[in-house]
Amino acid sequence: MTKLSHVDESGTARMVDVAGKADSHRVARAMGQITMARATLDAIGEDKIAKGDVLAVARIAGIMAAKRTSELIPLCHPIALTDVTVELTLDAALPGIRVSATAATVGKTGVEMEALTAAAVALLTIYDMAKGLDRAMTIGSISLVEKSGGQSGDWKR
Repeated sequence: MTKLSHVDESGTARMVDVAGKADSHRVARAMGQITMARATLDAIGEDKIAKGDVLAVARIAGIMAAKRTSELIPLCHPIALTDVTVELTLDAALPGIRVSATAATVGKTGVEMEALTAAAVALLTIYDMAKGLDRAMTIGSISLVEKSGGQSGDWKR
């Protein structure tokens, strides 16, 4: 079994020391989805939600969340992000919205948590903005899709 990097010899949680690692270009992409009633999806697509433009607000919320990941996840390092994108796609087949969030940096540690946080907060924002129409919306399938860079190299689901 692989040794956990965030636990010391005595089992105490700790932040990983990345000082000895080389800087490298790192990118991670996460995805997730929110399912909803077709009428809710239509209202979002037609920009008829009382709180405003759901997709624009969710995109900005995801970007802001990625920048604050180290404040939310206790053992994450603060990272100087070089890029964050949040793409939202209406999908009538769900019905719902799919989110793809990508984070990038040049540094000593990866950006997987930033991409995952961006996706999760974008989805939560959609729920918040549309809950007046549909409290039964379901957020799910949030996962890391791919990452590149760093000591462990590239990985793809």
